[in-house]
Amino acid sequence: MKKEIIINSAMNELRIAITENGKLAELFIESAENERSVGNIYLGKVNNVNQGINAAFINIGTHQDAFLHFSDVDETLESLYTDDDDELETDDDDEISGIQNTEPLQLNDKEQKDTALLKVNPNKDVKNQKTPVFKTKRAGNIGINLEPNQNIIVQIVREAYSTKGVRVSTKIGIPGRYVVLLPLDNVIGISKKINLKAERKRLRTLARTYLPKGVGCIIRTASAGKTEEELINDYKNLINKWEEIEKKVKKMKKPGLIHQDEELANTVIRDLFTQDVERIAVDSKKIYKEITGYLRESAPKIIEKVEFYNGNAHIFEYFGIENEIAQTYKRKVLLNSGGSIVIDQTEAMFIIDINSGRSISEQQEENSMKTNLEALKEIARQIRLRDMSGMILIDFIDLKNEANRKKLLNEMREELKRDRAKTVVYPLTQLCIMQITRQRINQYITEKITETCPTCDGRGRIASKAVIVNSMERWLRSFRATSNEFKLQLIVHPSIASYLTEGSLSKISRLMIKYFVKIKLTQNDLIPIDEFKFISDRTEKDITKNYLYKI
Repeated sequence: MKKEIIINSAMNELRIAITENGKLAELFIESAENERSVGNIYLGKVNNVNQGINAAFINIGTHQDAFLHFSDVDETLESLYTDDDDELETDDDDEISGIQNTEPLQLNDKEQKDTALLKVNPNKDVKNQKTPVFKTKRAGNIGINLEPNQNIIVQIVREAYSTKGVRVSTKIGIPGRYVVLLPLDNVIGISKKINLKAERKRLRTLARTYLPKGVGCIIRTASAGKTEEELINDYKNLINKWEEIEKKVKKMKKPGLIHQDEELANTVIRDLFTQDVERIAVDSKKIYKEITGYLRESAPKIIEKVEFYNGNAHIFEYFGIENEIAQTYKRKVLLNSGGSIVIDQTEAMFIIDINSGRSISEQQEENSMKTNLEALKEIARQIRLRDMSGMILIDFIDLKNEANRKKLLNEMREELKRDRAKTVVYPLTQLCIMQITRQRINQYITEKITETCPTCDGRGRIASKAVIVNSMERWLRSFRATSNEFKLQLIVHPSIASYLTEGSLSKISRLMIKYFVKIKLTQNDLIPIDEFKFISDRTEKDITKNYLYKI
C-alpha cells in the first residue's frame, strides 16, 4: 500500500493528512485554541476519590480536574495506548501486571524534594483496609492506594470533550522512535509484528542490558533490524527526558505540567513514519527543518523521503485531497453507486444510516448486499478519518441471508484492522444494526473545527416562524395586561419581517388590532432569526425582557 504524509501549516492551524493509495485515510488538525494534550505528563494532587464510580478526580493545575479511573491505576500492558499501530505482547517470562513493580514511596512534602517517583502502587492485600477496591479480571480485587491531597504523577491518555475533562493514567509512557520508555514499570513488551524469534531475543536482551533497574519499555515495530547504536541512542534520549522530569518534580510545589509531548508534526513523524511511507511533503520551512533535524538524530537513512513543497497551488489541492477533506465536515457522504451514508451524532453515540441508490439488480438481497458492502468500506474510512469514538451504530439495509450478514461482520473487522485505536465490532442484530465500540483518545474532528451554534444550541434546527410569532403574541398579551403604552417598535430579522407582512391582512396588522397597539416594524439582519426586540416609543428603551415569554 502506498502511503504519503502531507503537512499544511497556516497562521493558526496545522493540518496533517495521511493518504493510502492516493485516498485520504487520516486527518490531524491542531489549532492555537485547541492544542493537543495527549501524552503530556503532570504533577497532580488527588481532590476526590469516589468508590461509587471507581474513579478519582485529580487537580493537574488546569481549569478542570482530570478523571482517573481505577483501571488506569492498575492498567496492564495490553491496555496501554502508545500512539502506535503495533499490537503488543510479552513473552512468557515477562511480568505484565503493574502490581509487582518497585515498592511504593510514601512521601511527605519534605521527602518530595528528594525524589520524583510519586507513584500509585495497587495493593493485592485488600483485607482490613479502608482504601478503595477495584475488581479486575486478571488479579481479582485490588486495593487502590489513593487518598485526598496525595501527590501523584499522571499522563493524559484522552482529550477532553463535551463537558468531560481529560482522562489520565498513572501508567507513564514516554514514546521514542523505536521504544516507549516505562519509567515506573519493569515490564518489557514487544510488538507482535516483529515475527523473527532471533530478532525478538536480540531486542529484549538489549533492553534488559541497557535499561536501569525497575524501568521497562515497549519495543515498537520500527525497532526491527535497527543497529545497536540506533536503539541505544533512543534509550539514552528517553532516559534523559525522564531524568529531566524528575528534576522538575523536585522543584514543583503545586500541580502543573512537567513534560509536554512533541508537537503534532513531530509526533506524527515519530509514530507513523514507517517503512511503507513513500513520501512526506510539507509546505512550511520551519516544520521541514524540525522534521529533518529530528530524523537526522533518530533515523538519518530516511531523511531523503522528506520534501519541502513550494509550489503555487495549495499543497492539499496539489495532492488532490482538499475536496476529500471538505467531505469530512458534511453529514451526508455520497457513494459511487448513487447511494449515500448519513452520519449523526448524539451525546452518547454516532448513528450511521445507509440509503440505497439506483437499483443494480433485480434481486433485492443481492442489491442490498452490494450497497451495504460499498457503504461499509466508506464507513470504515470515515470512522478513522473523523476519529469517531465511543458507541457507533450502523443501520445496514436489511439482509435475510445469514451468510451475507456474517460476511458484513467479517468485512468490517478486516477494514478496521488498519485502525490504530482499539475497536470492537459486534454481530448484526435482528434489525440488521451493527454495533461498534471505538477507543476515544482525541476529539471528534468536528469538535476541533466547529463551535456550537448560538441560535439552535447545537440541535441543528431552530423554531419555526409561526412559533416565533406566537411568542411575540404571548409577549404582547403580558405587555397589555400591565402597561398603558400604545406605541412600540418591533425589531426582527428580515425573514421574520417578511413573514409578518405577507398577505392582504398581515399578521402584524392582526396583532395590532387584537392588542390595540401601534407597532412600527424594523428589519435588522444582525439580530438572530429566532429573537425579537420591542422598544418603548415613550422611553426609547428596550423593554423586551420586562414582559418576555420564552419560546
